[in-house]
Amino acid sequence: MFVVVGLVLAIIWRRPWLLVLLLAADFAADGLSLALRQAIGRERPPLVYPEPKPLVSLPNSGAFPSGHASTAFACATVLAWASPRLRVPAFVLAAAIAWSRVYVGVHWPLDVLGGAVLGVLVATVLLKLAASPPRLRQETRAG
Repeated sequence: MFVVVGLVLAIIWRRPWLLVLLLAADFAADGLSLALRQAIGRERPPLVYPEPKPLVSLPNSGAFPSGHASTAFACATVLAWASPRLRVPAFVLAAAIAWSRVYVGVHWPLDVLGGAVLGVLVATVLLKLAASPPRLRQETRAG
């Protein structure tokens, strides 16, 4: 959802770097959350409590942190940075995506909270890196 929105906005606003930052945040958050889920190995709700049955198929990875929440909040953070007026709708959509994972029965509430924090942190780091000038250029000018 966020990638489509980012693509449309990048075209309309003629800012291709927005799509690049959005994809970088999405992939980084997804990769980090997957690595953490594998390392932590927290069991998903249906593996602890057989009832109620999940509404979607159960993913094979661990539960913490939620990958959907991580990527949604990473993308929302990038969009909020690019356009402050999109801040509220972006984070509302991210929260809805995150909560849906609890609702369908494949994550604990703490999983989506952890995913949200991870997503915001990943995007913030990427945005700070993108905003800082390359050091090689600074050293060349100074020298």
